[in-house]
Amino acid sequence: MNIENTKQQMRKGILEFCILSVLKDQDLYASEILEHLKQAKLLVVEGTLYPLLTRLKNAELLQYRWEESTGGPPRKYFTLTEEGVAFLEELKLTWNELQHAINTVTNKS
Repeated sequence: MNIENTKQQMRKGILEFCILSVLKDQDLYASEILEHLKQAKLLVVEGTLYPLLTRLKNAELLQYRWEESTGGPPRKYFTLTEEGVAFLEELKLTWNELQHAINTVTNKS
């Protein structure tokens, strides 16, 4: 088995949760979302981010608005919808349960 493939699959499984979490307190455009994920050592490329943002928007978890930029073309700012906030809260509960279960399993002597 290829360890890098397994690690990549683990990261992909939590990206939606991470994107929603990044948008919890502020509206951001795609480059800012990528920067937050990069700072957290979740290396994501635009080719991965944009389809996820589109899927989350189509699921009505995100919405966006266009804002003019002083240094280039208008920017699309993403924000959580009410459904997105509720979805994120459910994901947090599930994450905490999974984290507890994984810690229980992996910390056995």
